[in-house]
Amino acid sequence: MNISSHQEINLIQIKGEHLILQSGEKVYSWRLADISKKLSQATESERNNFQLSPSGYGIHWPQIDEDLSLHGLLRLIA
Repeated sequence: MNISSHQEINLIQIKGEHLILQSGEKVYSWRLADISKKLSQATESERNNFQLSPSGYGIHWPQIDEDLSLHGLLRLIA
């Protein structure tokens, strides 16, 4: 898989125990337990309180002090 550092996140959803992201035309999904212990143990309210970075390729959860990048997540499925 060709991972571009210039990809941006267009959509973020947390459904049950999965993080779902859309970047361009592609949609990706990860189990929370596979990507972040903090997210998998967080409450629904904490999980849904996130901020997209100004650059468009990172996500921050302030209540649990967790940060994930699209580039890092895509490396998990490469």
